Amino acid sequence: MIMPMKMLEENLNKKVALLLKDNRILEGTLSGYDEYMNMVLDEVEENTENLNRKLGTVIIRGSNVVRISPR
Repeated sequence: MIMPMKMLEENLNKKVALLLKDNRILEGTLSGYDEYMNMVLDEVEENTENLNRKLGTVIIRGSNVVRISPR
């Protein structure tokens, strides 16, 4: 199993998908993070069953993330 901080380091400036606590999925380019696993994503798209929308650049609080997947 890969450690979360190492996973973030390896995927910096690459596409990732985040599953959030409220079951939303955000996909974008990981452009930064900190020691609390707060993340900055660029070119973000939110994908749900009946909605796809572009959000641009977002900052995600690490405590809201359930899963991080490389794309």
